[in-house]
Amino acid sequence: MIVIPAIDLKNGACVRLEQGLMERDTVYSDDPGAQARIWQDQGGELLHIVDLDGAFAGEPKNRHAIEAIVKALDIPTELGGGIRDMETIECYLKLGVSRVILGTIAKENPQFVKEACKAFPGQIVVGIDAKQGLVAVRGWADVTEKKAIDLAREMEDFGVEAIIYTDIARDGMMQGPNLKETGDLAEAIAIPVIASGGVSSLKDIENLLTIKDKGLAGVITGKAIYSGALDLREAVALTRGKG
Repeated sequence: MIVIPAIDLKNGACVRLEQGLMERDTVYSDDPGAQARIWQDQGGELLHIVDLDGAFAGEPKNRHAIEAIVKALDIPTELGGGIRDMETIECYLKLGVSRVILGTIAKENPQFVKEACKAFPGQIVVGIDAKQGLVAVRGWADVTEKKAIDLAREMEDFGVEAIIYTDIARDGMMQGPNLKETGDLAEAIAIPVIASGGVSSLKDIENLLTIKDKGLAGVITGKAIYSGALDLREAVALTRGKG
């Protein structure tokens, strides 16, 4: 299991939201490239990027910031937010992004995910955002009646590389990850699952390690490392057995 630092972009700056609400944001840096380099230098092996404006608009909105991040790094990156067509996927991959994350479109147009997996094998990840086990879409603005586990199984059949599972009730709230739902989802499918939402301390990383054997491949952390509640170096050392 690896620890994956996150950069969420809004108006070209690095921010964090509470429970996915755009009006409840905290700006942490106005230099995304420099911030990305900090997380790499502290041991990050993969950087998670979200184009928040893109997620709400349904189209890319922070290309320049994304380009600056990719150019600043040696480690791979994954990117989500507003990716709804093949042209956008191809554009980001050519830009140097290692893999793209499909979210809303996975629920609304599953066939597109299937086609994307065929066109870009090994480079498609699906982000499943959920509230009480039900899928949320469009920047978390709408909660559907689709069960997260059912969607994950469907995506696995299409050949996606991994599933990123976010409990939106906990994201940005520093309340600890939802171990049960994350573990249940990881156990239900064979492809890797990455946990997201709620990490607030080194203890949360320890707790997630207890479900690693169920198929948990990584954990994304944002607010905790920005605020200093979690030391990224310590978290990385713990997952490598050096903590």
